[in-house]
Amino acid sequence: MELLKIENLQLELGGKPILKGLDFLVRAGERVVLFGPNGAGKSSLLFAILGFPGYEPKSGRIFFKSKDITALSVNERVKLGIGMAFQNPPSLRGIKLEEMLKICRRDISPEEIEKASKDMKMGEFLSREVNLGFSGGEAKRAELLQILTQRPELALFDEPDSGVDLENVEMIGKQIDSFLEHNTGIVITHQGYILNFVRATRACVLYEGAIICSGNPKEILEDIREKGYEQCVRCRARKHER
Repeated sequence: MELLKIENLQLELGGKPILKGLDFLVRAGERVVLFGPNGAGKSSLLFAILGFPGYEPKSGRIFFKSKDITALSVNERVKLGIGMAFQNPPSLRGIKLEEMLKICRRDISPEEIEKASKDMKMGEFLSREVNLGFSGGEAKRAELLQILTQRPELALFDEPDSGVDLENVEMIGKQIDSFLEHNTGIVITHQGYILNFVRATRACVLYEGAIICSGNPKEILEDIREKGYEQCVRCRARKHER
């Protein structure tokens, strides 16, 4: 079943083209990892999917569960079942982490909060203001705890392994992998370390505003590490010549 479908998406930021007629399809149950160099538009794509202000498409359409959500607000998309863990989670004064978890899911029980926070080693942080004074790894774990509590049908993870030490990458990766056993996700990664723990089913490469190739995650990652993104472009060109 098609969960997310993007057709000819064009996006500009400050008058500069970012996404250039991008087509993208994610089926229910897929674990898609998204590669691409800095500035390729990976985070912008996730922001457009979630409907962030300033990321409204110039043209193209976004469908979620066969519903055209292109003109819907962030709030409406979240209610439909889309959630996102941000690369740089903000600090929030005046609201405690436990309170934020209750906002993420109104029907969550104290027992569920206790278990989820224990799994993420965040129990001692529940009474603290969200991300205030947290280290990079602690903020990433708090962000992940919120999205796992929310339980979106489509979870967007923007570089969950950036700025995180190896111990936290393993914990975060295993929790994402466990969550995606029953959900669908898109994971952006640069270094690819998180793929040691997240069993991605498909990789896509975003380059110069378009998806240029798709395939086996480990094979594509190995090609990128050995030959760089230019190799992906050359491979695509050769396929078109055939």
